[in-house]
Amino acid sequence: MSKSSSSSKKPLKIRLNPPHGYPLGANRTFKICATILIPIMKLMTSYDGRAGDKIPKNGPVIVASNHLSYLDAFALALFLYSNGRAPRFIGKIQVFRIPIIGRILLAAGQIPVDRESKEARVALSYALTLLEMGHQIAIYPEGTLTRDPNYWPMVAKTGAARLAVVSKAPVYPVAQWGTQDVIPPYSKKFKIFPRRTIRYRVGEPVDLSPWYGKEEDPAAMAEATALVMSAITDLLEEIRGEVRPKAIFDPHTSELPRTGNFRKGEKKQ
Repeated sequence: MSKSSSSSKKPLKIRLNPPHGYPLGANRTFKICATILIPIMKLMTSYDGRAGDKIPKNGPVIVASNHLSYLDAFALALFLYSNGRAPRFIGKIQVFRIPIIGRILLAAGQIPVDRESKEARVALSYALTLLEMGHQIAIYPEGTLTRDPNYWPMVAKTGAARLAVVSKAPVYPVAQWGTQDVIPPYSKKFKIFPRRTIRYRVGEPVDLSPWYGKEEDPAAMAEATALVMSAITDLLEEIRGEVRPKAIFDPHTSELPRTGNFRKGEKKQ
């Protein structure tokens, strides 16, 4: 079963197939990628992942995490994979249009999203279909790497909360820390030595039932999103042994661009 995303460019073929095998949801391409990437990740990093077994081994589930580095999706995918699930990520469409890489991501069942556009809802419809099939969806509610100068989660987009409210799938908050030490934010350079530790903490599912039926209410979705991000930040405080700032960085009121590498301009100056 497949659908095509809307775009002025050639449509991307989205693969929407029920989950099967072990880890659940791992198709052939996913397994090949995992076989290649797991040894590489083990060479560069060690994992400190706690409570990963909290996440259900089957059935629809949403995993929401903070976003620090370009390495995040690979690291989180392998963490979830080691706990018995092969997740489906919602990622920016530009990556899916990179030759070879994009084809691999699509073959592995990942979902492109055209951020900051009306087509973003199309990606959510694909994700909803996958949840109905029993997949695990992994999503970064912030939509891009955090702009907070100290790497704390920022005010997020409402897409993840809307997906959870419509699907009624349980939402598990996950905090990750350490990927930024391997690939610094907005950098593509690996810091291989010394070997870094990537830490994960998984919380209890966030109860979003008070917002069921309110997916078209922006204020309600902002409240639901804030609750999810607060749960993630609680876990990050535990990992870092620090207290979050009182003021949460808000990209909506910042002069920085909402998406993309805002540091490119700085390098040219």
